Amino acid sequence: MNYILFDGPVRNALLPFTYTRPVADIRIGILTIREKWEKYLGYTTTTVTEEYLEESYPMVEMEENVLINSSFLPNGGIVELVKDLKENQAIFFGEEVIAFYTKEGQEDVDLSTYEALEYEGECFQLQNTWDIFSKNGEAMEADFKLLTSGRRSEPIPSSNNVIAPNNIFLEEGVTIEFCTLNATNGPIYLGKDSLVMEGSIIRGGFSLGENSIVKMGAKIYGPTTIGPGCKIGGEVNNSVLFENSNKGHEGFLGNSVLGEWCNIGADTNSSNLKNDYSPVRLWNYETENFAKTGLQFCGMMMGDHSKCGINTMFNTGTVIGVNANIFGSGYQRNFIPSFSWGGANGLTTYQPKKAYAAAEAMMKRRGVAFTETDKAVLDHVFETSKRWRKE
Repeated sequence: MNYILFDGPVRNALLPFTYTRPVADIRIGILTIREKWEKYLGYTTTTVTEEYLEESYPMVEMEENVLINSSFLPNGGIVELVKDLKENQAIFFGEEVIAFYTKEGQEDVDLSTYEALEYEGECFQLQNTWDIFSKNGEAMEADFKLLTSGRRSEPIPSSNNVIAPNNIFLEEGVTIEFCTLNATNGPIYLGKDSLVMEGSIIRGGFSLGENSIVKMGAKIYGPTTIGPGCKIGGEVNNSVLFENSNKGHEGFLGNSVLGEWCNIGADTNSSNLKNDYSPVRLWNYETENFAKTGLQFCGMMMGDHSKCGINTMFNTGTVIGVNANIFGSGYQRNFIPSFSWGGANGLTTYQPKKAYAAAEAMMKRRGVAFTETDKAVLDHVFETSKRWRKE
């Protein structure tokens, strides 16, 4: 069987992160949504997404296909139904379709003519950007069980102060000495060849990706996910970094999500609580207004390739687009469009040529090439985000 992940109707609610990736490649818990599905199914997947992303994320169609709404995270019950799907069958959770069967060349799919299989168990769907951090603990627990079942952790070096060691898993090549690990309230998972420097204090849930680094004396509160190739330092609480992003210095980051290739300057602080304790609103790209999150704690959402200078101050509930470069004194605006340059005293356009040079330099440091395909995706973001910028 061939499995294809599609974005579904929530794609726009997950901007700015879906500007540069399908919904399936959002990281929540330890793994991306795609990685979760592939581990459960035992098959690789392809993608139905926006046309401008197709070169990076192509779709492969075969004689028999199952299309899966990638805003739904897999579990044993859902996966069992998905694997058993037959022709003209679809799985629904309420009004939302989870998955449906198609044949090669089937151009029109009318789900109203399909046999509807109702899934009535517990269900985890990603519907908003803030779900990425607010539901991160639940996703991490599931991923930890998935990744560690039937396996034995590498030994935890004796120099560390460890609480609840049975809830801690170290992959091969982890380096950690003279640190405190407390997995009482959530698991701690340290990925292959990761490094936790001396004096770090970590309360689970916590996931550190392959080849990532926790700097000396870091203070991390869970549930926090640091993806592969990242550097993290200072104080971090309930946040998610996708991959190859840095918050390597002192300063606070809380209840926040950073995409890929982001960099946070030293002593930058992101507020996650309003002074009047009222619920936080976040910029919504669809309504072009601020949406109610229902959350008291909510920091910032930062799209791929965005960066900020030292001592930057971010307001509670800030949304930053793709390829923004933010600096200067004062509290930054709550919505900073893609390809913005400047700060509280004014924003201008971050010209693509200059932005791409910075992206290429950062990626080169990690041994990753900035390709023409990458440029084409970012060109699309630049054009479609013009209406929110002062050109």
